[in-house]
Amino acid sequence: MTIEVLTVQALWQARDFVLTQLASPQQIVAHLAAVVAIGLVAAGALVRTMKPLRWLAVGTNLGLLIFGALHPSLTTLAVSACLLPINLYRAVEVTRLTRRVQTAGVEADLASLWLRPYMKARKLKAGTVLFNKGDRADSLHLLAEGQMELSDIGAPMQAGRIFGEVALFSPSRKRSHTVRCVTACTVLEIHESTVRQLYFQNPSFGIHLIELLARNFSADIERAEQLLRSRPAA
Repeated sequence: MTIEVLTVQALWQARDFVLTQLASPQQIVAHLAAVVAIGLVAAGALVRTMKPLRWLAVGTNLGLLIFGALHPSLTTLAVSACLLPINLYRAVEVTRLTRRVQTAGVEADLASLWLRPYMKARKLKAGTVLFNKGDRADSLHLLAEGQMELSDIGAPMQAGRIFGEVALFSPSRKRSHTVRCVTACTVLEIHESTVRQLYFQNPSFGIHLIELLARNFSADIERAEQLLRSRPAA
């Protein structure tokens, strides 16, 4: 039997198979669903972020679920039925997290308001040193009333400012400045363990801390540059 004859037979067999599979509207819908599912799997291999990947997985499960029910294929039906609720739950979870992160930038400015219920108030007299440079850090602070200063560099702090966050996330865990009360002050404190819980649970608080860290590092760099400029050239 020649290759040409074998090729023709294979083509006729493929034709008969396709016609058999598409002999009814039910089978047409089933195979269209399978084709869509395969396309979604291919698309999922190309995306780089979790949100579209999860929703593509949901679409794939739906397509294969329809195929398994109409073809029918019990194995495909069972696997898709098990994976669909898992991927759907994860897709909704990632979508909610994405929305929270998108609104976190706006909410970050209000961080000090919702942070207060977790904090303890301390009344300090003028001249009191809250902590010294080099002290071990175990808390975050919010200046509620009064005026304080970074006494080692002479930088003032006004009411409403959150401070002390740099030391909590630094490798040494030591205070980078000495903080002293210029006037009588009310300071709110929150323990390090609570700060870390809020950081992981609330994206707006996490973004606010990142902004504070970046702002303080930028200020330190600017002060260093000004100091270098003020010194006479060697």
